[in-house]
Amino acid sequence: MSMGDDGRDLGAFLRARRGRVTPERAGISAGINGGARRRVAGLRREELAQLAGISVDYLVRLEQGRATQPSPEILNALATALGLDTAERAHLTTLATGRTAPPPTAEVSPLVRSVLDALSPALFPAFVTNHRLDVVAWNALGAELMGGLGDPSRRDPNNARFLFLDPAARALHPAWETRAAEAVGQLRVSAARYPGDAALTALIAELSAHSAEFRALWATGEVVMCTAGRKQLRHPATGPLDLDFETLHIPAEPGEMALVVHIFRADPTGPEAKALTRLPLTAPGTSVPTPQLP
Repeated sequence: MSMGDDGRDLGAFLRARRGRVTPERAGISAGINGGARRRVAGLRREELAQLAGISVDYLVRLEQGRATQPSPEILNALATALGLDTAERAHLTTLATGRTAPPPTAEVSPLVRSVLDALSPALFPAFVTNHRLDVVAWNALGAELMGGLGDPSRRDPNNARFLFLDPAARALHPAWETRAAEAVGQLRVSAARYPGDAALTALIAELSAHSAEFRALWATGEVVMCTAGRKQLRHPATGPLDLDFETLHIPAEPGEMALVVHIFRADPTGPEAKALTRLPLTAPGTSVPTPQLP
């Protein structure tokens, strides 16, 4: 799995995104060729070039990795024509400009650790990941909710390795396919941003070698950034849980995403909040009061 970019990664990303956009979504009713029977599911090169206002020859050279450093105007036109979201636009810029950075080395501060522990009694499970999806900090609720963080006998501390190489992940995550796709999308963002990260390269190679599902998802070229929403989880002590979540980004320096704090919340008036009080809080090195409902 290549993490470098000599134009090939940019071309692969453009081809994958072009194949994802239907003519109808792009506002093309009959196509450029006068309604001729289509042989591709997505946009033809001619259609994307027309929508972006560039020549077909230039688009071909971009997709083949023979054109480098497209202008910001061309990138914006391509992103608009392809309907890219914020994360995908940022990824496109990274691939096109080659603006990489050394891997961030931010550590979890005592203040962040204090915040995590303070959240646990209030029934807010939380944990922190780095750009490789290593879980580097957690509170007691978060540790137990996510399958035993801090206990190597229960699960791997890397979320991607846990998802793809540990069957227990499928029991924890009823929507496993969605979680797996998110993990791959996040690793792809990091791979483009930090191509010199040997540990990240090794992780991607390991997952590629041992998981056909990882290889298939990686080949899609999808990119994802952590945001907010709802997640379904399942724990032996509680059964199914449907929780809100938010992600807070802690930068190592301006423009660099170093750590991500993941915070979960149950409706205090619903059954999930009461269920969280049944989680056995056994996270090593963590001592917090028994959670109490508000």
